Amino acid sequence: MELIFLGTGSGVPSKKRNVSSLALQMLQERQATWLFDCGESTQHQILRTNIRPRRIEKIFITHLHGDHTYGLPGLLSSRSFQGGETPCTVYGPKGLKAYIDISLEISGTKLTYPLKVIEVQEGCIYEDEIIKVEAIALEHGLESYGYILEEKDLPGELMPVKLKSEGIMPGPIYQKIKENESITLEDGRVIHREDYIGPPKRGKKLAILGDTRYIESLAGKIRGADILIHEATFAGKDEQLAYDYYHSTATQAARIAEQAEVGELILNHISSRYQNEAVDDMLEEAKEIFPRTFIASDFYRHPVRKMEGD
Repeated sequence: MELIFLGTGSGVPSKKRNVSSLALQMLQERQATWLFDCGESTQHQILRTNIRPRRIEKIFITHLHGDHTYGLPGLLSSRSFQGGETPCTVYGPKGLKAYIDISLEISGTKLTYPLKVIEVQEGCIYEDEIIKVEAIALEHGLESYGYILEEKDLPGELMPVKLKSEGIMPGPIYQKIKENESITLEDGRVIHREDYIGPPKRGKKLAILGDTRYIESLAGKIRGADILIHEATFAGKDEQLAYDYYHSTATQAARIAEQAEVGELILNHISSRYQNEAVDDMLEEAKEIFPRTFIASDFYRHPVRKMEGD
């Protein structure tokens, strides 16, 4: 898994930061890309990456403000022109379906692939054998959500030393043991997989939050995430402005990360009022509270790693 930040600014585009969009590349896990928000010019940003629009399998919209949605109709349309035939599902708050339907209808757009729009509420919104996605409500001027992604636990490692000690030598038989609950050897012995596999390996957990005021109770919902992506529209000194505009500061994001005991914090959605040294100062003030903090810039890539000790 790898995160690619396509737009990291807030409100309006600036010379250094486009408006909100984030891609999660899961090419090894499922040969697909998931997108989180789709602000204006997202497809232009994609052109500067190795992302293929036809591989975008799911799009998660945090809320319906324009800096998070104005690029969506164009991207859905371009996905058709660029060979997209596989289904695409878009998740987001109430009103999302009407926005997409009207945009495509008025523009005369006909898609070449099945499109499904799911308007979410708090709780599990998607689950398969690999991953589970939960929506959590945030506090913003419009209905706004964060998305918690949690991989299912992976099978433990085969224990070759134990197998060899019992006369079972390396070869195709090892793969059969991993793939089956039990097998019968040529000598008649029945081998049960659970006796030769180590403990399950915890899957990765990400918390990708939309625009929100500081909510202390969020810590319980995102506890143990390997990566928390939290907005930091304002610097710590502008906490009252952040509250007035339903946003958070860099220091507030760091406090949530510390309380939730996450692995890493990535700050996102930076106001254009902060440039150069001011952005560096925001990072430093956050790191004083939570040292494993990063500030995303457009096209910043970040691997999804499990916390040390897992």
